[in-house]
Amino acid sequence: MTLEEALSRPTLSVPDAGSVFYDLSRNGSYEAAKRGDILTIRIGRKIVVPVAPIAEKLGLRANFGKAAA
Repeated sequence: MTLEEALSRPTLSVPDAGSVFYDLSRNGSYEAAKRGDILTIRIGRKIVVPVAPIAEKLGLRANFGKAAA
């Protein structure tokens, strides 16, 4: 997944968010999420990462929900 693709989605999986934004491995991503270093949302048994807070923290602009030009 590219950075542009990630910024176009409202949420990502923990491994995708860790990889795209922080260059972490799958296990490293889950460990960072467990420590609270990566913000997560739990929906039942599923854990997702909201893109907007990470993008804002890194000075990037999330562009999900916008029409393609």
